[in-house]
Amino acid sequence: MARGPAGLARRLRRRSPPRPEHFLDRMVENVSHGRFERSLSALTAGAALVTGAEIFLEHDSASFGNKMMWTPVAITPIGMAAGVAGFFSKRYAKTLLPIASAMIVINGLQGTYLHIRGVAQRPGGWSLPRYNVEMGPPLFAPLLFTVVGGMGLLAAILRREEL
Repeated sequence: MARGPAGLARRLRRRSPPRPEHFLDRMVENVSHGRFERSLSALTAGAALVTGAEIFLEHDSASFGNKMMWTPVAITPIGMAAGVAGFFSKRYAKTLLPIASAMIVINGLQGTYLHIRGVAQRPGGWSLPRYNVEMGPPLFAPLLFTVVGGMGLLAAILRREEL
């Protein structure tokens, strides 16, 4: 190890810059360095809650006519619990959160297929696209659920930040 002024200069250059003082500055620094796991885990839990409530209300208004309508309602609490657990524990963020998020993504893609099929099964099917798309099952709503799962998968990939 070099001593003297040259060694001191090298050691000073290797030190990391001081952490920003304000919370928002720390968050920007964490995002820019790919450390966003805890925040995105919490956002996944919150988005699962809101999206799951919307899914429940919409499927309830359709009287849960198809048994498959229950699957996103059943998966939502699992996604919320995994998001909360991922916020508090790195281990859960790397194990439970990606599994729950993958289930949500798969279910969202399945829901998109079922909604497209639902529009096709309406009287007139795709020959009356404007009417059936507006009055039938919402085509893009299941993709919102897929985005929630994608957020959880992304959170599992990112590095953990310090809040």
